[in-house]
Amino acid sequence: MPLQNLVEYFNDRFAQQHRSSFSPFIQEEGAISALFGQIKISSVFSPIRLAQKPAEVIGHAAKLKVSTHDVQYLYSDEIENLLSNQPHQASDFESIINFDRLSRTVHMLNYLPLTHLQGSLFVEVDPRHILGIKQDHGAYFEEVIGQCGLETKNVVIIMAVNSHYARHYQELVTGLDNYRHRGYQIALKFDYVAQESQSFDLITKLSPNYVSLSARHLDKIRDNALLEKLHDLSALVASTGGQSILLQIDQKKSDQLARNTGFNLVQGSYYERPSGSVFLQESVDAEASANA
Repeated sequence: MPLQNLVEYFNDRFAQQHRSSFSPFIQEEGAISALFGQIKISSVFSPIRLAQKPAEVIGHAAKLKVSTHDVQYLYSDEIENLLSNQPHQASDFESIINFDRLSRTVHMLNYLPLTHLQGSLFVEVDPRHILGIKQDHGAYFEEVIGQCGLETKNVVIIMAVNSHYARHYQELVTGLDNYRHRGYQIALKFDYVAQESQSFDLITKLSPNYVSLSARHLDKIRDNALLEKLHDLSALVASTGGQSILLQIDQKKSDQLARNTGFNLVQGSYYERPSGSVFLQESVDAEASANA
């Protein structure tokens, strides 16, 4: 189905579900965006690469690009405030659910031109969305994916692990299992080196397909056991049948850290800059020489 027809389909679907004439999805210069209150959301895709062969891309992480109608960019904490300051109220859950569904539909529509690469699309789901849906997690998005002519097995559902939701871990695990039963892949995302038994237990209990960690602040951590902790994390993920990802790699030493501590996959601006492009070409040349 042509992209414009899909946009019209999802606008009609939105209008029926919300009993409104409002059409949130917009096609502009071949890209899809959506309106949510006073903000406009669109997609940015970042390649996820093999750590040992970074020229090889296995999928793309979808991130939101957010602006107001006059294209004034908002920071992530401002987005959070727009959505909800009291995450356990029913009305806030509904807001999160609507925003998540809108965002993932935008990502799916914008990802269609990249589907020929045969990789996976990594999309994040807010824990409040999972808690707000009591059953049939992933059913709505499955319909979106099917309408776009794709399959759930090519979509990775990412949930950020947040201590604020520790008491709800069992509900979150149940929700993620529901996604898995529909064919989705599952990923957990950590923003710090989590060594707490609860976090490791969560990985062991869920056995996610992927576990990711941000590299952005690792160089500021003063911990003599950091390398050991990173080794332990990647080893634990491997023992449960998953793959580990080091995210937000902005410099060469973070890339080296990923490869030296057993991470399977990497992502970050380092690989997209000219210096990183030279590194990728060197990797390709080295592999070609090894296979010659």
